[in-house]
Amino acid sequence: MKIFKKRGEMTHFQILSEISKNEPNLKQKDLAERLGITIQAVSENLKTLIEEGYVSSEDGRSPYTITQKGISKVKKDAIALRKYSDETLEIMNYYKSIWPAIATEPIKKGDKVGLYMENGLLYANHEKHDAQAEAITDAESGFDVALNQLTGLINVELGQVLIIALPTIKQGGSLKANFKLIDEIYNETYTEWGLKSLDKIAVVGTISHVVAKQLGIPVDIEFAASQSCVSCSRKGLNTLLLTVGNMSKNIVKTLEDNDVKYNIVDAKL
Repeated sequence: MKIFKKRGEMTHFQILSEISKNEPNLKQKDLAERLGITIQAVSENLKTLIEEGYVSSEDGRSPYTITQKGISKVKKDAIALRKYSDETLEIMNYYKSIWPAIATEPIKKGDKVGLYMENGLLYANHEKHDAQAEAITDAESGFDVALNQLTGLINVELGQVLIIALPTIKQGGSLKANFKLIDEIYNETYTEWGLKSLDKIAVVGTISHVVAKQLGIPVDIEFAASQSCVSCSRKGLNTLLLTVGNMSKNIVKTLEDNDVKYNIVDAKL
């Protein structure tokens, strides 16, 4: 859920909220200090708000007055922000109190267990690990067990993403893809890019599907590939991602925004 989809919308919300307090002598300097931004940034945002009809001002300076349109916007954004905050708190409270894991041996309620991550999944047993918890349910081996009182750290080496850029349909599509290179990467040379293993295969676009099928590469991820790669990385999984042309730009941005390591290989003939 995105509260403020466009850049600067959070600042607009804050400025409108401050103006709505009806302080007649509110200056740009006051807004800058309260929001922790420069006076120039305040001036530019106010100019936009005035142009869009959310704020009125005779000469672009104080006193500033929030319009009815501005009031409606603040209310709408505030409700969305409150809903988002409530949902986040609910999730955090849940995860703070209860964690699920897979038991690798019979566990009884009240047992102290150790936790470890393997292949992106959390496991629990009676061995000593850096992370510890208490079981609050019984569980047989292979079943899920509910845990609380988590302490310590679950050691996870973040995974990486190896992106293979394929030619667009205008460039010839799969007929102009370097199948030999892709096959070599999939079967053995991925280690040359720092990956110890290939845990998941993701594809974006029709051409990627065709290439994967022709090479007999099983596909694990076909939708929301960018976020899936981020999630895999946080669980210690490495992903091979087949994508086409400019699609890789948005993927790279998502990976960089989430501090996920990646490499790009050009697989065009």
